[in-house]
Amino acid sequence: MGDSGGGARKGRRTARAAGTVTLQMVAEAAGVSAASVSRILNGTATVSDDKRAAVDEAIARLGFVPNPVARGLAGGRTLSVGVVTQAIDSPFYGGALRGIEDTLGAAGYSPLFVSGRWSAAHEARCIDALRSRRVDGIIVLTGRLSDSALAAVAREVPVVVTGRTMKAPHLAALDFDNCAGARLATEHLLGLGHRRIAYLSGDLKHPDGKERLRGYREALAGAGIAFDPALVMPGDFTEASGLAAVERLTASGEPFSAIFAANDQMAFGAGLALHRRGLRVPQDVSLVGFDDLASAVYSIPPLTTVHHPVYEQGQLAAQAMLLLLAGETPTLALPPPRLIARESCSAPRTSGRR
Repeated sequence: MGDSGGGARKGRRTARAAGTVTLQMVAEAAGVSAASVSRILNGTATVSDDKRAAVDEAIARLGFVPNPVARGLAGGRTLSVGVVTQAIDSPFYGGALRGIEDTLGAAGYSPLFVSGRWSAAHEARCIDALRSRRVDGIIVLTGRLSDSALAAVAREVPVVVTGRTMKAPHLAALDFDNCAGARLATEHLLGLGHRRIAYLSGDLKHPDGKERLRGYREALAGAGIAFDPALVMPGDFTEASGLAAVERLTASGEPFSAIFAANDQMAFGAGLALHRRGLRVPQDVSLVGFDDLASAVYSIPPLTTVHHPVYEQGQLAAQAMLLLLAGETPTLALPPPRLIARESCSAPRTSGRR
């Protein structure tokens, strides 16, 4: 009985040797309470920089690894958030996933990524699977599920959805003004003097595809130019569909001097099709994309495009989720679209078949 302190110290040494470092041991090493350490780890503590630094130093020195499951269960949470993307390998959605991961990770949450594959039925199965893992919330990147279906999910677990505008309890929606972005792209070409502007459409079942076509048509109408359906070639947002669309366009014999593609991936495919036809960008055909993917600046020539802040979209979606989990109402919004002018556009030639 006389050496209880020595026994405790021996127990702590044994725990360290066995690789088991407890939250209480971190608290003692940092000179704070265990409750303070827990709140710091959960991101809910308001403490001085010195106290936080002492806890960080103790964690590093002792090699403490927090148990997120235990922490979550203690608060009725798993500290995980489900994320339904559409294509896990997409260069567009990849930026959003990184923004989500960075923001959730900094708050002590782990994202669980699944792919909806542009299918409402598959998205519903993904959401069921995520809920079976007791995620604290679900982020849906655009997708096919109806607003009513998402509102129903939000009655069970907080939901953040991107790419649409809707309101429902325990749900936050983040939308980007795709129509305004498409107007910017088309108006840029009109301002250079182009009048025969072809449009490579994305999937018109997708809200982005509908809104970008609407922006293209609004810009033409604003310039007093009649909409010509023969200049609209359907696609599905992939490089292959952009290539096929331009092959159909050139085979049709319709004159054109510029192409606006519904996204950068289709613009890359369009550029290849033009190259195979012996047409130069921008000397023969000007080319504009949408999204401003990281690779757009490295295409030949560098691609003029509309900047879609996809990484920031992921960050804001994660921030909105954290606010919902804290019982607050998010009031976050994406910045407006802006045109990034590069070397893929010029004034139309005064001569030639286009």
